[in-house]
Amino acid sequence: MADPRPYRPPALLAGSLGLHAAGLAALALAPRHWPAVAGTLFANHVVLAAASLWPRGGLVGENLTRLPESAAQRGEVCLTFDDGPDPEVTPRVLDLLDGARARATFFCIGRRVEARPDLAAEIARRGHRVENHTWSHSNGFACSLPPALRREISRAQDAIGAATGLLPRYFRAPAGLRNPFVDWVLHGAGLRLVSWTRRGFDAVQKDPPAVARRLLRGLAPGDVLLLHDGNAFKNGSNPAVLEVLPRVLDALAARGLRSVPFHAEGDEGR
Repeated sequence: MADPRPYRPPALLAGSLGLHAAGLAALALAPRHWPAVAGTLFANHVVLAAASLWPRGGLVGENLTRLPESAAQRGEVCLTFDDGPDPEVTPRVLDLLDGARARATFFCIGRRVEARPDLAAEIARRGHRVENHTWSHSNGFACSLPPALRREISRAQDAIGAATGLLPRYFRAPAGLRNPFVDWVLHGAGLRLVSWTRRGFDAVQKDPPAVARRLLRGLAPGDVLLLHDGNAFKNGSNPAVLEVLPRVLDALAARGLRSVPFHAEGDEGR
């Protein structure tokens, strides 16, 4: 469902649009100054690109990196799992979460949900959120124009909604990388961007203790932790997440912290 509120671009984008309009006016009035205008606009595009490729940044649109302060005060954190569902890994992750009475959020790839709707439905049945992580997890997502972005996002919405009976309300970009158009497309789809505060790099790291230390060092209430139940790096024959997750769950219990599904302020009941 689209957000009924009118879209308001973030300040950096609004300023960029104004700068481009001023550049066009300057070229019309004084064409001989085109090198200065071109240089200024090029620098602006460099700034936009850098802001877009900062996974936790909010300069090119809203980016939820933490749970609300009310959740932090209750000692809550959020475990999130990307790139699933995986028929081998996801059921074992679910069992580990059940054993710790922990709830989490799974940012799922739409085509994988369509292939295993029963598994996506099981994630939701066990009390976890199933959210949007694009249809195909394309490496070119951050370079895509609005029509392609809209297809990737809407196809995943449809697949997840059909499998679970609930449309996602949150979105995570592949690797956290996006471009200035994503904020506008998400607004039209009624989605909000979510990143993280702590990243384990379990998709590329073969040392589970090191991944766990990276997630747990300085962990604080309200933090959002990133792991993977899909595309999981295997430590020998065992996906790293299956060795990391028990360490993390034990540490949360020892510190009096509880994992809950991701939610923004005012969205706790969904």
